Amino acid sequence: MTSNTVSPDTKIDLTNCDREPIHILGHVQQFGCLIAVNSDWLVQHVSLNVADFLSKDPEALIGEPLRDIITADALQEIRSRVQRLDGDDAVERLFGVKLLTGLDEKFNTAVHMSGQSVIIEIEPQRAEMTSDYTSYVRPMIDRVRKARTVPELCKIAARQMKALTGFDRVMVYRFGADQSGEVIAEAVSPNVDSFFGLHYPASDIPQQARELYRRNLLRIISNVRETVSPIIPERGPEGAPLDLSMSGLRAVSPIHIEYLKNMGVDASLSVSILHREDLWGLFACHHYEPRVLSYEVRSAAELFAQLFSFVLGQLLADEASEHTRRVQVLHDKLMAQLAGGQSVRDHFPAIAEALSSVIPNDGVAAFVDGDFVTLGSTPSREEFMGIIRFLNTTAGGRAYATDELGAVHPPAQDYVNRAAGLLAVPVSRRPRDYVVLFRQEFTRKVNWAGNPEKAVTLGPNGARLTPRKSFETWQQTVTGQSMPWLKSEIAAAEQLRVTLLEVVLRMSDEANQDRMRANERQELLIAELNHRVRNILNLIRGLVGQSSREAGSVEELSTIIGNRVHALARAHDQLTEDNWGPASLQGLIRTETEAYLGNKASRVHVEGPDVFLMPNAFSTLSLVLHELTTNSAKYGALADSDGEIIITIRPEADDNLELEWRERGGPAVQAPKRQGFGTTIITRSIPHELGGTADIRYAFTGLEADFFIPAKHVSKFVNTAYAPTSTTPLSMAGESAQSGLQGPVLLVEDNMIIALDAEDILRDAGAESVSVCSSVREARQAMASTEFRIALLDVNLGNETSEPVAHDLQDNGTPFIFATGYGDSSVLSSKFPSVPVLKKPYNKADLLSALNSALSKD
Repeated sequence: MTSNTVSPDTKIDLTNCDREPIHILGHVQQFGCLIAVNSDWLVQHVSLNVADFLSKDPEALIGEPLRDIITADALQEIRSRVQRLDGDDAVERLFGVKLLTGLDEKFNTAVHMSGQSVIIEIEPQRAEMTSDYTSYVRPMIDRVRKARTVPELCKIAARQMKALTGFDRVMVYRFGADQSGEVIAEAVSPNVDSFFGLHYPASDIPQQARELYRRNLLRIISNVRETVSPIIPERGPEGAPLDLSMSGLRAVSPIHIEYLKNMGVDASLSVSILHREDLWGLFACHHYEPRVLSYEVRSAAELFAQLFSFVLGQLLADEASEHTRRVQVLHDKLMAQLAGGQSVRDHFPAIAEALSSVIPNDGVAAFVDGDFVTLGSTPSREEFMGIIRFLNTTAGGRAYATDELGAVHPPAQDYVNRAAGLLAVPVSRRPRDYVVLFRQEFTRKVNWAGNPEKAVTLGPNGARLTPRKSFETWQQTVTGQSMPWLKSEIAAAEQLRVTLLEVVLRMSDEANQDRMRANERQELLIAELNHRVRNILNLIRGLVGQSSREAGSVEELSTIIGNRVHALARAHDQLTEDNWGPASLQGLIRTETEAYLGNKASRVHVEGPDVFLMPNAFSTLSLVLHELTTNSAKYGALADSDGEIIITIRPEADDNLELEWRERGGPAVQAPKRQGFGTTIITRSIPHELGGTADIRYAFTGLEADFFIPAKHVSKFVNTAYAPTSTTPLSMAGESAQSGLQGPVLLVEDNMIIALDAEDILRDAGAESVSVCSSVREARQAMASTEFRIALLDVNLGNETSEPVAHDLQDNGTPFIFATGYGDSSVLSSKFPSVPVLKKPYNKADLLSALNSALSKD
């Protein structure tokens, strides 16, 4: 825009700032100079202040070979660094380089690519830090790693960054979901005002600036009042200005300069904080007089921010993992405790309490089969029926959340003091049945750094939003909203939806049907639960597998997590076989040891009677025994040919259970130097989940463990001798199985994540191509155009099954395999007796074994 009048059609909004070309301003700051060369190392552009640093005539340098300007050694170093550049946004640094013949002065340089040009940025070396800037960062990282929460981490990091850079104010600035920012930690010099807790509107950092922060991690403005140095010529041979996106010397937008002047800041430094490649926040540093940081200090600050981002990511991942674990525990508790319920009304307090333990709320209401129950602060029945009609208009089959119900459902404005926000979980396959969590209005005051509303003014660039002139605290009172629902809480609600659906359906059926019908429906519900839980477990395994591929993690991580998921699945099978009743500990020991040890399982001896455990204790013991068994196979008594394990089941007074684990004859045992997650499961699961005790001792002769399980988790003791069988261990099967698979493969699976994981396994096994279909119609279309070598069919495809596809494949003579989350596959076996059946969750070894079986019969 060039006109000084505002057209009536001109829209003045945040995009005016977003469209400012801040990456091609055509100038550099004065603390360094710039030279751009082409692929022949001939000078294309220079900044005019090159005369100040290299004593060269800028105009005379254009078109000259770089070798005539700097020393041969310097040129060689720069060329070698250009060859190391990896990616469009890569920058290489050189410290203490002698650029000029006959002079001892040293310079720091940065090299990066901009289109077809090589950009060389030059600064005099300053003596405030040696080039070994990494030595300054190590103790800084050691300090931040001691933090246990994100606020504590940011507070420590702000102090460390201030000590490193010497700026008057260092803030940790976090972006919100709406891209507004908040200062969540701060370190300031004496007599400097605090900005801690202040909010900044999204328009303060326009979209294209946020994108540059994501790409170029450090941005310094050494003096907002200096006259910047232009780059000549202004445009290259193709007519385009030089793109300075990755430049550290890049001049500053006039709008941003005006913003900093209005704030009273003379110099600033911004260092990006990334989380999973997204811009999470910034280290925002202010100084009240001009300040130039050496390239060594800036490099140290950038490295510190990158390592800080890694530590931050670990903390955030730990929080998410803990939340997921609590959701899984809640799932197990609900399924175990409410398996024999009569109605939603009878068990609603337990359901509400369980949900509240994971998702904080002020009230819970449920409407199931016409039964309306509430606990805490909720709308009335009439008001709730209005909410249900609104919820029926949202996307069905998934959780829905809002922290401002009155904005989307206006009648809710009348009872905002009771229910300002809600998180609704559908608990039926038809509309109207929901469990809803409510939060009351949370009136809060938001402190902004000045009025966030910006005025529209005319300037040399036309109509635009003007930077605020006042940064005095401007307070906004927010009403009509609840505390926001966190992403992790919404994800937890979605995970618990299946659990609640099964619980609600089961209780509803038992309350409304006679005993015979109730027993029949219970069997169906158990099978449905088995299918859904298996799908969830397989989904988790698939996600871990895909994530490890994308992140380039070691395969062992996926194997360990997959084995743990399989341990839970095997325990789940035993529970569902007994209608989610008490299950045999001897059976669990047999299943776990034989699944992973094969012939070595005969070296596991069980003494004492069998004991039947309640479902929640059974699930907990399955993970503990899995970790003990795998540790023994890797490091303990079963790691060689001589060792053995003695497990003693000992009834104690009042039907308490004492369980002993003794390893003998194996290699010498040493206590681990650090406690991993597996050791945590062994030592803390029983005390935390069951209220028992766990005592682990790393005796020189072998691991010893004693577990105490209270009587409330014990159903009965039975005098049954332990009798092991023999099988092939899963780990060996995974190592030795080969499918010999060739040609195209048909994969019918309606879950995308599971399909991606299965597709990878099939391709690794030798499949030429994999056609992924999610329905019978898609599968038949694929079969019409391709002759498949083999097919893998998920039995349950939502509202249909893959049985029609199976019949078509059978008629064509094409071998196939079934995959199912149902525990009982007898119906499939009767219709297709020779077809292998994979139970979910399956892993690579399971699938390869099924492929071998199916292809061998072809």
